[in-house]
Order: sequence, then structure tokens, then C-alpha cells
Amino acid sequence: MSIAWTLARRELRSGTRGVRIVLACLALGVAAIAAVGSLRSAINDGLATDSRRILGGDLEVQSGAQPLPDTLRSWLRDRGATLSDVVAMRSMLIAPSGERQLVELKAVDGAYPLVGAAVVTPGTLANGLAYGLADGLAGAGVVLEPVVMERLGVHAGDRLKLGQAEVTVRGALINEPDRSASPTILGPRAMIGLQTLPATALVQPGSLLNYDLRATLPPGADVAATLAALRSAFPEQGWRLRTSAEAAPGAARIIDQTSLFLTLVGLTALLVGGIGVSTGIRAWLEARARTIATLRCLGATARTIFATILIEVGALALLGVAIGVAAGAVLPVLATLAFGDQLPVPPRLGIYPAPLALSAVYGLLTAAAFALWPLARASQIPGAALFRDALLPERVRARPALLAVNATLVLALVALVVWNADARLFALSFCAASAATVLLFWGGGTAMMTVARQVRIPRAPAWARLGLSNLYRPGAGTVLMLVSLGLGLSTLASIALIEGNIRAQVLEQLPAQAPTFFFIDIQNDQLARFFETATAQGATRISEVPSLRARLVSVKGVPADQVQATPETQWALRGDRGLTYSATVPDGSRIVAGAWWPADYEGPPLVSFDANLAKGWGVAIGDTLRVNVLGRDIDLKIASLRDIAWRSLSLNFTMVASPGLLARAPHTHLATVYTDPAHEAPVLRAVTDALPNVSGIRVADVLGAVATLVGKLGTALAATGTVTLASGALVLVGAIAAGQRRRMAEAVVLKTLGATRAQIRAAWLVEFGLIGALAGLLAAGVGLLASWGVVRFVMRADWVFLPGTLAIVVLGCAGLMLVFGYWGTAAALRAPAGPYLRRE
Repeated sequence: MSIAWTLARRELRSGTRGVRIVLACLALGVAAIAAVGSLRSAINDGLATDSRRILGGDLEVQSGAQPLPDTLRSWLRDRGATLSDVVAMRSMLIAPSGERQLVELKAVDGAYPLVGAAVVTPGTLANGLAYGLADGLAGAGVVLEPVVMERLGVHAGDRLKLGQAEVTVRGALINEPDRSASPTILGPRAMIGLQTLPATALVQPGSLLNYDLRATLPPGADVAATLAALRSAFPEQGWRLRTSAEAAPGAARIIDQTSLFLTLVGLTALLVGGIGVSTGIRAWLEARARTIATLRCLGATARTIFATILIEVGALALLGVAIGVAAGAVLPVLATLAFGDQLPVPPRLGIYPAPLALSAVYGLLTAAAFALWPLARASQIPGAALFRDALLPERVRARPALLAVNATLVLALVALVVWNADARLFALSFCAASAATVLLFWGGGTAMMTVARQVRIPRAPAWARLGLSNLYRPGAGTVLMLVSLGLGLSTLASIALIEGNIRAQVLEQLPAQAPTFFFIDIQNDQLARFFETATAQGATRISEVPSLRARLVSVKGVPADQVQATPETQWALRGDRGLTYSATVPDGSRIVAGAWWPADYEGPPLVSFDANLAKGWGVAIGDTLRVNVLGRDIDLKIASLRDIAWRSLSLNFTMVASPGLLARAPHTHLATVYTDPAHEAPVLRAVTDALPNVSGIRVADVLGAVATLVGKLGTALAATGTVTLASGALVLVGAIAAGQRRRMAEAVVLKTLGATRAQIRAAWLVEFGLIGALAGLLAAGVGLLASWGVVRFVMRADWVFLPGTLAIVVLGCAGLMLVFGYWGTAAALRAPAGPYLRRE
């Protein structure tokens, strides 16, 4: 070991020349994993640190459309709690110009916010007074997100119509502390005081709104114990209770799922980088063949050579991993500065040792697993063989101990990936798919070499035959180039196809004749006037259904929060759900089990339920769902299951009840209105003027927002895919560089025999073009299979074949290979024959 340390230290003095691609491959994969882990930790830390601010207190009670009783407030105040009431709904704001804007309206009391502070840009009025949140909400004041003021063309001091009241703009709402817990979905935020809400007349029986009570407890109070006592004191209530530990469960789920996906992308990049490590180490050893051969001839043992090279490679691996860890620690800061406003929770930036250490372990295990074979091979080749190994590779049989160590390293890497993932089955599937993909490209490269060896084209030009022979010549990098480029493009193809399917599912498969508007909160006594007004302004078709809000209390007697539902159906167990009643099967629904009730049915309440949710919850015909409607628990027996075509945009609900009991309960109506573009504005204006409490949602605006979201998602997916592609490109460059000496010798010999540069370049481009085309075809196949699996079994959606995307992948792969091949062989073509032959 003393000799090995001395030799290794001497060799390392020459720097990193020749192994920079190895360092880059390791650093890129490690940086991706470290950055994702650090950003996830920063967001989770921010979520934990600011959980009280995000929730708006220590405890939250939501009752849906039912006002919360004063007995609850008294119970909480008796325990020293400070309270704040919030009411949320959607409504239309109307400017003096007649311009309208749908907003997410939030009515708050004087105690809001209990934790944190709302940021309001003071609006300067004619008298020069500046308003903060408290002053801005006084009287009939309203504060608006800047985008609302811009769209309506209003400024501080202007008066707007909200329902049946007039409110005065007092300033711009820049930030609300509980934004993550109560996000805006269909419109930007507008905020008023609770004292203004009655004058708007927006609160009607059955209106779509949410009552929310936040509470802060005295210092040292046990929040969990208070929550348990609250459940015990009000056992029959269907309220949704949350503590600060559950401030933003949706955001937490998104963070975990996104982090898992990005980590797997980083691991793919690291896998590709591992191949680059193997290639780079082999090329580096090939360049040092004379030195190793000399040491072997001077009596150095295989163990000494192996130890020397292992120390050198270990030092280089540590350097590459350190670069990656440092980059991974810095990237979250840069990402927050660039995209911080789009993150669900503000991250708490800092150095997080755990994800950085984990990424370092990933990098070192990958480097060891992929570097071990070329190291052992070089140490076992006899001294004389090393002089000819570049042209006539020596066959070396792997020792059983080496195979065992290599297998142990690979299994340790797989175990670490699975153990560290929340969705372990998915992570294990990823590892299996990665191994299968590598074997596929490896087998494809081997088959390509075999076919090229068998093909004979007598009349083909010499450069074409030479290009084919280059695929299987001794030391050819066909397999390596195919694997390195193919893995990166497979990831990119999979991501592109998944994003394309998301876009097709959300946008392109929507009906050509989608409704123009959805109108909500239409009262029973307003229905006739609504039809009359909309028809008079050019509405060509109107559909309406009754609408109630129901909170799920239990499923087959099991409390809703204890139901063992599949992950993709858990969302329907939280919060209020839409509920309607109908004597006939709604449009866009198909009965798949059970039967519909008679049109004149008057018996106990029945319900037709979404078949997909029923499967996820494990319910069937005859089971009972208990729902809370307007404070009353109602048992609904499942009479039928429906397959619902949600993309038809027809009025449909997961739960459709039988008429009778629900028909006599206070409720509103939802309506879809179809009209041509010329009558859109008149219809919206006339309906909201005649019925101020009714809100109109323009479908085109919703689809536009969805398209923007899908576009951002596609950009993010493509950006993550390019990490793997960049790693593959580095490996490809390394593979080309590894064969540079061989190609230089080949070019010199061919030019000496009379070949022109154009002929030699054409032969090499044939070689690279064929490799690129095969890599593109295999990557397209892997992308098809991977995207199909994700869309069908993870997203639970229909998969769509996208030939255009696949064509781009295949052509892009061939083009990329030609570009890299042309660039990588330019130096070999420029080499003069005379000096090279004299050196030989």
C-alpha cells in the first residue's frame, strides 16, 4: 500500500486532464439529486416553521356552507383561544366601465390574520390618506390583487359593484399569509370585511361558500389534546378539523410526489453518468497503458497496480462528488430566486446535510460500481499485452470475488433508492426498468454489430462499406455510444410523451362544442328569470341542475378520515362535495352496475355513485354513504354506479341522489350556457346585472388557465429531462474521445492509401448516423412503454399515441449523433500523416 500511495500521489500531480468528463458525469448526477433533496428539505422546513401562518392559527374548523355555531366559539374561548372568522366564495366584481371579473372572494373579520401579516400596497386616495389592511377593509372597503385592478382598469378610490353592494377599492393585496392553505383556483383574490358581506346579498340558501373558523391557543397549550377534546365535545358534526401540522396537505403531497419524480430523473442522469465513468476510466487507463505496462514489466503485482489505480480513481470520484454536492447546495437558492413565487410554500433556505450526504453516497456507490470493472481489467492484463490492448483487446475473465463485489455495490445502490423513496414499489419498478433499458440498448448494440458484420453490399461505395465495418471493428464503441445516447433520449422521450398525453387529456380531447359559461348560485325563484335573460341575449342552449354541498361523514359506517382509499381517490374524502338529484340519468353518464330509480320514486334516499371512486373506496351496490347536508346527516344507499365522461363538460356530479328529501332542502342551481362569441359579453352582462348574486365562469378563461398550467408543467418536465440528456451527451463525448487515437490512426492510414477527407468523413457519418437512428428507434420504444405505464397505471387515464413526438425523438437522436460525431472526429481528420507515421 505504501508503494501504491506513492505512485498514486505522483500520478495525481498531473491534474484532471483526461478524466474531466468523468468528473462532469458524476458532478451532474450528484448535483441534480442534491439540489432536489435540498429544495425539498427547504420547503418542508418552511412548511413546518410557518405552519401556523399557513393555516392561519393553531386550529381550523371548516363547515362548508353551514355557519358555525356560537357554542363552538364559546367552547374555544373558554380554553383561552383567540378566534377569527373567514367566509370564502366566488363572485363577480363589476367596474364602472361595465367590465367584469370573476374573483375568489374572502370576507374576514377584524382579528384576521391571527398569525403573520397581510401585505397591502397603500392606495393613495384623493385626500392623500394611505390604507393598510385594517383601514382598507373598514366600512365598505375592498383590497384586490394587482391583476384584478389591471383587468378592471380601476385604482384606489374607485367604486365597484359586488353583488347588491358598492365597495370602494382601498389598495392592492400583495400577499396573504394563509395563501397556501386557501389557494385561488378560478379567479384572483378580492378581500372584504365581514361587516360588508350582508349588504352584498351573496349569502343565500344553498350558495357555494365556505365558513372557516381559525383559532390560536395560549402558549404551551396542547393542540392535539384540544383537537381530541373538540371532537369529543361535538361528535356528530361533519366539520373538517385541521391543526397547524396539517396546514397544507395538498402542497405537501405535491412536494413529495414531485421530489420523487425529480430524484428518479437525477438517478437516471447518475446512471448514465456511471456509464460515462466506466468509459472515461477506460480511456484514461488506455492513455496510461505504457505507464502501467512499464510497472508490470518492472515487477509490480496486479494488487499493487489495482491499489494504485483505485486510490487515484477514488480521489477523482471524491472530487467529482464534492463538486456535485457544492452545486446541489447552491442550486436551490438560485431556483428560489428565479421561481420562488411559483413554489407552493416559501422555502427556508439553508444547508441541509442529510440530502447532501445522501447524494454523495449515491455518487460514490455509482462511481464504485461502474469503475471497478475497468480497474480490475487493467490490473490483470500482462505487461506486454497492455502495449497492444488498444487495437487487440485482451480477453480477461472476471474473478468471482470481483463479480460478488460488483453485484453487492449494485444491490446496495438499488436498496438505497428503494429505502429512501416514499413510494417504494414505484422506486423498485424504476430500478427494474432502468436495468431492463440498459440491457435493451446493450443487446441492440450487440445485434447491430452482428448484423453489420453479416451485411455485404457489393456495389456500395467504399465509404459506405467502411462505415458499416466501423460498427464491428476491434475496439468499436458501438454499444457504448448506443447505451449512453439512448438512455438520455429514452428519459426525454418518456417525459415528452407523458406531457403530450397530459395536454391531450386536458385540452385536445375536450368537446368541440364546449359550453361558453358556467353560472353558479342561481336561486330557485331566479331560475325563470335566468332562462329568460340569457335567451333574450342570444343564448342558444341552456342546461341546469340542482346543486347542494355535502360533506362525506362515513363510508359503510367507517368515518371518512379513516377510509382506506387508493391514493388517486383520497381527494374525494376531503372537504365538501357537490351533490345533486335527478329523476333521470344525467347526460355524459353510463350505468355500469345497478339500476336507476323510477322517475316517480319517493322512497328512502338512493344515490348513483362514480364507479371509479367506488372501486377506490371498496364500495358496491347496496352500501351506504352518510353525508352531511346543511347540518343534517343523511344516509344514501348506493343504487347504481356510473362511468362519467368528465371531458364532455356536461353538468355531472360524483353523487346523484334520488328526488324527494333533497328536493325539499334549500339549494341553488348550476347552469351551462352555450352561445356564439358575439353574444358572450351581452349574456354575461345581462345575467349578472339582473341577478347580482349569480356568478358566471367563462369556460375559455378556465381552459386558458389550464393550458398555461400544462405549458409550465411541460417546460418543467422538459427541463428535468434535459439533465439526463446532458449526462448522456457527456458520455457520448467521452466515448468519441476514447476512440480518438484509434480514429486518428485509421485516418492517417486511409489518407496514406489515397482516401480523401470527404470519403473518410462520409464513412464515419454513416457509422454515427446508423447508431443514432437505432438509438432513436429504441428510445422511442422505451418512451412509448414508459409513458403508457405512467399514464394508465399512475395517472389512471387513457393513453394517446403521439407519432409526431416519436418522429422528433428519432430524427433528433440521429441528428444529435451526427453533430457529435462530426465534431468529435474533426481533429482526427486534421492530423497530418507524415509526423504521425514517423512517431510510430
